[in-house]
Amino acid sequence: MLTGAYVPGASPVHRAPAGLKLALLALACTALLLARTPLLVAGSAVIVAGLFALARIGPAAAWTQLRPLRWFVVVLVVVQLVIADLSTAVTLTGRLVLAVALAALVTLTTRTTDLMAALERALRPLRRVGVDPARVSLTMSLALRSVPVVAAIAGRLREARWARGGRRSARAFAVPLVVGVLRHADAMGEALRARGLDD
Repeated sequence: MLTGAYVPGASPVHRAPAGLKLALLALACTALLLARTPLLVAGSAVIVAGLFALARIGPAAAWTQLRPLRWFVVVLVVVQLVIADLSTAVTLTGRLVLAVALAALVTLTTRTTDLMAALERALRPLRRVGVDPARVSLTMSLALRSVPVVAAIAGRLREARWARGGRRSARAFAVPLVVGVLRHADAMGEALRARGLDD
């Protein structure tokens, strides 16, 4: 989710600078904290939907980004209904979904390289305290690019298990997944060392 999902386009949202989008995302998520009633959350949802329409991002692409959140949302709603009331459950869950939707909109309309470049620029003032912006940006970029790789490994393992008619075993799935992820990490480490980035 939220990685490798860039949808090419020429909308105003696509053309906006990555740094501006990240700053507005932070402000929007902060503003969502102030939406403390279902009515305010509903109004925020209308605005978010309008931004997706402005970016010409269809429902299918948006749902692809939000779908992994569905079971967490169900659990969150149930917990809130137990410890609070329906209004609170709708408000808290709605704010979470909208924040994720806004983050998804940024990744759908911004190339990862542009996001990392904006992050590196934002971190430059921290050089005075020993932070290397280039390394932080590289680390974030590698982390983001690893998510779809791990998802692909998991998908191949599931398909192989179904093809063999194997039983549903968490261990039978987890062990090969960990091995595959470690192999990917080793290959990435070797590539970084070959480029002189091992210090």
